[in-house]
Amino acid sequence: MSTLICDCNKTMPLDPKGLGAVLNENLTLHSTLCRREAGAFQQALGQGEDVVVACTQEARLFGEIAEQTEGARAVPIRFVNIRETGGWSKDAAKAMPKMAALLAAARLPDPEPVPTVTYKSAGRLLIIGALDAAERAAELLADTLDVSIFSTGPGTDGGWQERRYPVLAGRIEALSGWLGAFELKWQRNNPIDLDLCTRCNACIDACPENAIGFDYQIDSAVCKSHRACVKACGVAGAIDFTREPQADSETYDLVLDLRSTPAFAQHARPQGYFMWDGQNQRTLIELRGLVGEFEKPKFFVYKQKLCAHSRNEKVGCNACIEVCSASAISSDKGKQQIKVNPNLCVGCGACTTVCPSGALSFAYPRAGEQGVKLKTLLSTYLRAGGKQPALLLHSQQAGTRLIGDLGRAARVDPDMLGVPARVIPVPVWHTASLGLDVWLSAVAYGATNVWVLMTGEEAPQYLEAVRAQMDVAQAILTGLGYQGEHFRILHARDARDLAALDADLQLPAAQGVAKPAGFAVQADKRATLELALDHLLTHATLAEPKAEVIALPALGSPLGALAINKDSCTMCLSCVNACPASALQDNPNAPQLKFIEKNCVQCGLCVKTCPEKALSLIPQLRLTPQRKEAVVINEMQPYACVRCGKPFGTLKGIEAMLGKLAGHSMFQGEALERLKMCGDCRVIDIYSNPNESKITDL
Repeated sequence: MSTLICDCNKTMPLDPKGLGAVLNENLTLHSTLCRREAGAFQQALGQGEDVVVACTQEARLFGEIAEQTEGARAVPIRFVNIRETGGWSKDAAKAMPKMAALLAAARLPDPEPVPTVTYKSAGRLLIIGALDAAERAAELLADTLDVSIFSTGPGTDGGWQERRYPVLAGRIEALSGWLGAFELKWQRNNPIDLDLCTRCNACIDACPENAIGFDYQIDSAVCKSHRACVKACGVAGAIDFTREPQADSETYDLVLDLRSTPAFAQHARPQGYFMWDGQNQRTLIELRGLVGEFEKPKFFVYKQKLCAHSRNEKVGCNACIEVCSASAISSDKGKQQIKVNPNLCVGCGACTTVCPSGALSFAYPRAGEQGVKLKTLLSTYLRAGGKQPALLLHSQQAGTRLIGDLGRAARVDPDMLGVPARVIPVPVWHTASLGLDVWLSAVAYGATNVWVLMTGEEAPQYLEAVRAQMDVAQAILTGLGYQGEHFRILHARDARDLAALDADLQLPAAQGVAKPAGFAVQADKRATLELALDHLLTHATLAEPKAEVIALPALGSPLGALAINKDSCTMCLSCVNACPASALQDNPNAPQLKFIEKNCVQCGLCVKTCPEKALSLIPQLRLTPQRKEAVVINEMQPYACVRCGKPFGTLKGIEAMLGKLAGHSMFQGEALERLKMCGDCRVIDIYSNPNESKITDL
């Protein structure tokens, strides 16, 4: 692999020898790689190996050069920004370890392919809005798209006299679907049938209340039932006040909504649905391009066996459903699980972040690939002599743009410091796609801080979910004795917030691990979490932890224990059957209830299932080996059959049953005594008792 570095006309300090030593490669320093020294880029392409270019500004130009270079089209080219992220900073002289880390991460192989979701669009567009505005929008799109209009009124000017597009009207009942598969359901509830109307305007002329506009629909709030319009309609017969409302439906590939209130309430609207205020032409340009077949990654993997959503018609964990901003996740009560609509999923990954069991995992990129990237960044940074690294997780679009703006501002403004040498920006698919397990793994790898840059593009529930996860992660590190604030959400919407972002990035470092970890992030979220916790505990600052148990916030904690009221518990063991994580277990040889705290995901299914309400959740992290052991949390004396002496239940459970049924008319005398027998003896007693009625006696 060839790495090309450029100091951009000598505007930033670069140490090619030091960088090369870390990357194990001989590097040549360029100053105008995108201009006079472009031949070096072509020469690197000629070697047939992957090429890493330390510049993102001229990525398009380098791509064009590659296209024109013989034999270079198949050579993978990766671009990485070391200029705005470190070189253009008041701290640039110390940024060599960070630059080495960014270059090392750029050399990693591309993520493995994942399954895709396919959309097919034939260009059937539905425009919803006032007829005048809808027809104006249609004129800008009709040369590419097959346009239909759903009229919500005439607007200021009303519709054109010439009928250029199919027009529907009535009351919208529902609009659902996604790109290539939208379904509109509406009621034709107006006396004027638009399919029969000839737009002769006779009804408008005849109406004394002006209840009919140039959308050719009657405003029922104004109409006084003179019915002059019916007579004026004459031969066409398009107006019928006795017509019953008719339900209708139609499918479309795309929807352009001109109304002020969107048809979809969720934050992330379906692909193929657009709101338009009549100003931003980019919306129309994007619409025009949505004809054909499209693919996107299937962003998630769902393992139903691990899901803690539902058991025995009881709902436990609902975190993914509540956090999803696209309404892509719903409860499938019939199958006792969730279902995820891949067509609606926008790939934010928030569901995988809040999932306590790891039943939902992010697939693009996979957790292991993200872990390798973070581990490479941090290990390279530390190997190059860097100290107290902080990871700045930001989105690939808005976040990257803000980091670039900050670097440029630091280049020209003496009051702006830019990105500090110890802060490593890490673009991620979505800032909500990483959570507790990956953050703690990053700290175990050597990071002293993990910051998440929010730009206002995130759904409000994402902010709350990330904050809740950070509270749990910080509570763990604080309880282990690591000093300082390790996790924080930084807020910046645009260039106007650069000063605040510049100040936030100067935050002091928290205390890190004494020895970076060597484990790999696993596909199993819980396995990764355990590896991180074990390493952090082993290398905790305190020789002895402050306490055996760290109390964790109730919101968002995937770790914890159970409290049991032994006076209420009857050892029915329904909780064991409900537990999806095998945290609760029974003993086949004795009436015992065992609990393994390490397995508990705090879903609450056991709490909701328990008929005696004897259980409650305790969010916590136990630091002793007992956390991984099966501990007896309740046991009882067995109840022996009064006839054969065989144990068949618990003393408390049978006594509770006898107490509840003693007053019932069906359980008197011998019938009540039979409840004290095991299943075999009850059958024997029924058939051997001469007082029992037999079918042959009837």
